[in-house]
Amino acid sequence: MSWIDEQLAARGIRDPRVLDAMRRVPRHAFVPDDSQALAYTDRALPIGNGQTISQPYIVAAMTQALMLTGSEHVLEIGTGSGYQAAILGELARDVVTIERRPELARLATTTLAALGYTNVEVVVGDGTVGYPGAAPFDAILVAAGAPRVPDALRGQLARDGGRLVIPIGPPEQQWLVVVTRNGDSYTESKGVGCVFVPLVGADGWQA
Repeated sequence: MSWIDEQLAARGIRDPRVLDAMRRVPRHAFVPDDSQALAYTDRALPIGNGQTISQPYIVAAMTQALMLTGSEHVLEIGTGSGYQAAILGELARDVVTIERRPELARLATTTLAALGYTNVEVVVGDGTVGYPGAAPFDAILVAAGAPRVPDALRGQLARDGGRLVIPIGPPEQQWLVVVTRNGDSYTESKGVGCVFVPLVGADGWQA
């Protein structure tokens, strides 16, 4: 049984496009040298600067919740090493990913370019305020734990079914929340429990 079958399919990841993307993206390219032996274990790993690369199951679960078909304009908050952005780049038309730490943004840019991801743009900034210059977005994924859903991110969702996936809760435990926009109304549903590094910024936790 492959790690895809054992860690993802056996735990409820059913979208074949998501499973294929997880097979194609080399996770080892996004983890430090001293963590190479653990690259395909189902755990978060440190990537420096107090940040982590998320465990594969959570990456797959968040991606599946966006229900991407290939035509979407996507925003990711919290680039980290660029792994989640690469998965999104396999599944969407184009991706803008925001990282508040310039050194991580530079490393992610280099890694993504080396792997041939021409449809992923890495920018440095405060992800809690989104990226209004490129809005609206068909899908937004937040790879950090937030105290609440930032208003700016709600407002930058496409009006016709835009979807936002974000971990909400205190630093020690969050739940994945899916926000769907239809016109001026929003619906929310709560998914699996998770633990992310804090979402720091104007509409998140304070540094």
